Amino acid sequence: MDCDEIARLLRADLPDCEIEVSGGDGKFMVTAAGPAFAGLNAVKRQQKVYAILGDHIASGAIHAVSMKLKAPDET
Repeated sequence: MDCDEIARLLRADLPDCEIEVSGGDGKFMVTAAGPAFAGLNAVKRQQKVYAILGDHIASGAIHAVSMKLKAPDET
């Protein structure tokens, strides 16, 4: 699993979000901003991303994910 594959998965479920993925060797940083995160606390935002990537985390293709998730009005 590489950065481009993870970004494609996230963009498919979060089409209105700006998404950047960096990292490798199973450890990734996801930076995303968009309306999908509006009104959600940090835990709910992370749960949304984990739900998308869950199968790949369970399989071991992704070992660790760090996240910076924002609503559009946040700086």
